[in-house]
Amino acid sequence: MVYGRAEHAVKAIEDVSISVAEGEFFAVVGPSGCGKSSLMKLISGLHPTATGVLTVEGRPVTAPLKSVGMAFQNANLLPWRTAAQNVLLPLEIVQPHRRRLRTERGAYLERSRKLLESVGLAGFTEKFPWQLSGGMQQRTSICRALIHEPEILMLDEPFGALDAFTREELWCTLRDIQAERKVTVMLVTHDLREAVFLADTVYVMSNRPGRILKRCEVPIARPRDLDVTYTQEFQDIVHELRALIGGRH
Repeated sequence: MVYGRAEHAVKAIEDVSISVAEGEFFAVVGPSGCGKSSLMKLISGLHPTATGVLTVEGRPVTAPLKSVGMAFQNANLLPWRTAAQNVLLPLEIVQPHRRRLRTERGAYLERSRKLLESVGLAGFTEKFPWQLSGGMQQRTSICRALIHEPEILMLDEPFGALDAFTREELWCTLRDIQAERKVTVMLVTHDLREAVFLADTVYVMSNRPGRILKRCEVPIARPRDLDVTYTQEFQDIVHELRALIGGRH
């Protein structure tokens, strides 16, 4: 993947090859500027590949995928909409929901409310963003990414702006969502503990241009609770990842 043109071009990632199974939860970690978010843009179809081949379910990716839901570090909720109304936003874009919204809006709003309630926001579905805590806003953002039932959920530093307690609480929320829905999840994060707690597989990237230094399978059995983060096995994996990134290959 390349940004810019000709002699001013900057290569973000190079020679990256990964294979992800349906329903897999994988995380991408690495130093700042290594191309983690660029890799996400490629997989989602938001940025075309300069070279190489990218396929999802055996089909080449040539445009933004409708089967992808995305959430970012900033929830970016519309302040004039309630939580339930914010969750509906993707359905106003993605067919066939866009056609149905006008006549079935009540049913879709109920679907939005139930999704919010499933992540602990019962009683807050009609609140506006300024009435929600940071953690509640991020839950709403994740629900917005899931409302159209995507096959792939892509998360770019979704918990980076939250305090440690709220962040760990949302790890468990995301763990439960993925276990229930069996959705394929890509998580970009700087938090190595987060990556190891949530992911089946962790890819470590090098400095720019980003390359895959190592594919690390996390052998810790599921379901995982927060107590596992204090075990020696968990800490050993985190230390191994930190050593790779610290080496600055």
